[in-house]
Amino acid sequence: MRKPRLFGADYSVYVRTARLVLLEKGVDHELVPVDVFATGGPPMSYLERHPFGRIPAFEDGDFKLYETGAITRYVDEAFNGPALQPPTARIRARMNQMIGIADSYVYPTLVWGIYVEQVSKPASGRDTDAARLDAALERAPTCLKALADLSQNSAWLCGDGISLADLHLAPMIDYFMKSPVANDLLGKHSGLMSWWERVSVRPSMLKTIPTS
Repeated sequence: MRKPRLFGADYSVYVRTARLVLLEKGVDHELVPVDVFATGGPPMSYLERHPFGRIPAFEDGDFKLYETGAITRYVDEAFNGPALQPPTARIRARMNQMIGIADSYVYPTLVWGIYVEQVSKPASGRDTDAARLDAALERAPTCLKALADLSQNSAWLCGDGISLADLHLAPMIDYFMKSPVANDLLGKHSGLMSWWERVSVRPSMLKTIPTS
């Protein structure tokens, strides 16, 4: 039985997404540590796996892959286990739309704009960029409303079954929920709050809590 390898750090939102997918599929795998924030950046040898020096990268035997979306879709399609992509074209399109929203708007706003500025920087003694935080706080309601409107209060973001959209978004919301404004902002959307309470206690989420 082949054992894929995932390269990255457990603090990374996108590494965690890939790990969640592997765990939800029941795929035994190895996490190979790569710290992109280390002095000097990632090791030069890692650039052979990912020329842009980002994480994660993935290896399944002689097949190498980078970019989280490509990795998660490959894992879903190449391994046995519950399907994590909806069966119909329209719902798959909705899933991909939500993943695009997460990447383009949720991640820079809720993680970098709010969590990093309001939680991470103060915890490490760095100064908060007030302008960046204010801009993120202004954008956050739009991000959350878009997700709430598209999910239509379903059990999961794309209906009755968990999908790649849930696993893509959950690590981002996990960081966001550490900020003091998160409960008030997310609490305006009861469906999203219920979704968060449901996804946050899944075994895959508990097993991938960052240690660094």
